[in-house]
Amino acid sequence: MQRQIAGRLTGPVSKWVVLGLWLALTVGSSMFAAKLVDEQNNEASSWLPDSAESTRALEKLSQFQDVNSIPTVVVYSKESGLTQQDVATAAEDAKAFAQVEGVEGEVVGPFPSKDGEAMQTVVTFNFGAEGWNAMPDAADELREIASLDGGDVYVTGPGGQAADSAEAFGGIDSTLLFATLGIVIVILLFTYRSPVLWVLPIICAGVALFGSQALIYFLARYADLTVNGQSYAILTILVIGAGTDYALLLVARYREELRRHADRHEAMGFALHRAAPAILASAATVILGMLCLLLAELNSTAGLGPVAAIGIGVTFLVQITLLPALLTICGRWVFWPRRPAFGSAEPTSSGLWAKVGRRIAARPRTTWVVTAAVLAIACLGALRLDIAGLATEDQYTRDFESITGQKELVDHGMVDQSNTVAVVANADRADQVRDAMTAVQGIEEPAEPVVIDDLALVEAVIDTDVAAPASFEAVRDVREATHAVEGADALVGGGSAFYLDTQEASARDNRVIIPSILAMVLVILMVLLRALVSPIILVATVVLSFGAAMGISALLFEFVFGFAGSDPGFPLFAFVFLVALGIDYNIFLMTRVREETQVRGTRQGSLVALSSTGGVITSAGLVLAATFLVLATIPVVFLVELGVAVALGVILDTMIVRSVLVTAINLDLGDRIWWPSRLAVRGREADAEVVDRVREPVR
Repeated sequence: MQRQIAGRLTGPVSKWVVLGLWLALTVGSSMFAAKLVDEQNNEASSWLPDSAESTRALEKLSQFQDVNSIPTVVVYSKESGLTQQDVATAAEDAKAFAQVEGVEGEVVGPFPSKDGEAMQTVVTFNFGAEGWNAMPDAADELREIASLDGGDVYVTGPGGQAADSAEAFGGIDSTLLFATLGIVIVILLFTYRSPVLWVLPIICAGVALFGSQALIYFLARYADLTVNGQSYAILTILVIGAGTDYALLLVARYREELRRHADRHEAMGFALHRAAPAILASAATVILGMLCLLLAELNSTAGLGPVAAIGIGVTFLVQITLLPALLTICGRWVFWPRRPAFGSAEPTSSGLWAKVGRRIAARPRTTWVVTAAVLAIACLGALRLDIAGLATEDQYTRDFESITGQKELVDHGMVDQSNTVAVVANADRADQVRDAMTAVQGIEEPAEPVVIDDLALVEAVIDTDVAAPASFEAVRDVREATHAVEGADALVGGGSAFYLDTQEASARDNRVIIPSILAMVLVILMVLLRALVSPIILVATVVLSFGAAMGISALLFEFVFGFAGSDPGFPLFAFVFLVALGIDYNIFLMTRVREETQVRGTRQGSLVALSSTGGVITSAGLVLAATFLVLATIPVVFLVELGVAVALGVILDTMIVRSVLVTAINLDLGDRIWWPSRLAVRGREADAEVVDRVREPVR
């Protein structure tokens, strides 16, 4: 039945119908795909869970201050010392700032530092709900106005940081797309050794990307799906990387079948029939793994789930419909100059991976024990991973203006007046709340309460960076002190409170989502392989690979890149991609092992599967690793770390875990890996006949 369906999709007439449908869909979706960039929401508040105290505080703060207000700090710095004329010039600048479009309220400052070498002016912007997108232009206007003879001027605070964040992600759509496609094209040229064949997977990847972006655009615009610069970047990488992987697997199987069938439509029917289940299982694993992110409290994490799942779903449909149609339309010539002629020998039977398999077969138990031990040792490096979070100055890989300005404030003993802890409480307990805050270390003297109806707002400036651990400790202390005021019903918010709640939500998401993904992957493998032992082994090997990748990555981040630490959400994102994507290669291998076991036995089937899939899986791993490394071109520490860790993990999966560890375990355990299915019994006789033959030395 499955083969009949596959044949209908790739028939002499149906292939043209499939091509026409996808052509129409691509033309229709392209205009909406381009609009997805405008639907991004990169505000910090959009990432927070609704249950967080800072989110609940934000709702009540709206009575006292506009939630769309964006405090921005202009910092003046002069090593030779500020003169009276410099201060007077800054005062004139402040008057000009007040005339800039979007400025609300009073422009406060300039405030000179005690050492007389720096001063700051606070400007508050309000552009409405879309205000964060307007900050780059607003920051430029401030820079045009501000001046200091013999000194420097920096725009920092939340407004400056928003402008720099926009610069960091600026052009991300075109940069990532072209860089990723360039890397994939180079790898495909080396893999196929054909000047033509690489074009088809690239076309299909582009169609999948346009289709998924268009669908996500509608969900973001009309269904409140959260899409930010982070998820947008990952979508591009994931669609192109996974789509190329699926194409490599299908093309490799199609090339095998062309040697066995004279008619290319018949060859594609068999290839699709045999490759589609593995591709489907792989896509389903990634999709369900991504949907597990919906369990997250963080909106940004939960939003990534549907975004990535849609991308993989559309990619799967494209690669099992459009790619087969294009391949059959082009015919055998597309493989030129190495056309797979009917009746020719399959080169993988005597290639590199066939020799590797024979080496492993000589001592399978020793091989897998030593390999597992080495990976376990590598896992120890994860003890060096610091996920306490990153201060503002450590979040980027280069010094943006807002970061430099923040450092100037610290160096000259000044406090960023825009970073406050805001406490909303019942009005009749306002004085007690203020008194409780006075005893807290790390904040300045609280301001007098502002009362509206039955609510009061008490604010205090935090002495340290908005994302620094010391600021988090101050927020915790304020919460402890104000929550103890009976009848106050105090809620503590502000910038540092947002970061703290994000960190705590990330820790909770790690505890909930990671076990959920592992359970989901195990169930999928059990259904696919119809066994219990092999799925447990595969999940264990992928977890071991993840641990090793994290261990090696932690050492690289600390001693090579010099990063100050990692984002609290980094382990979860790395786990999701490494497990969901890493299990792909085991699926590609083990589905072929199961297919070959039915006629050759487990041990011989494992060697045939390794030799047949070794080249294509290695190429697929290199493609995915290279595409994720493209994330390192974005000057954001979190994305650089994610790209490096996933790329390293994928290489470990393809080169060591899948080719050495899993194959060695299969050869050692034999048919027992299929327990309790009937295949465990059927494979015994075949295994007994070939056990001596697979141990023959390599010639």
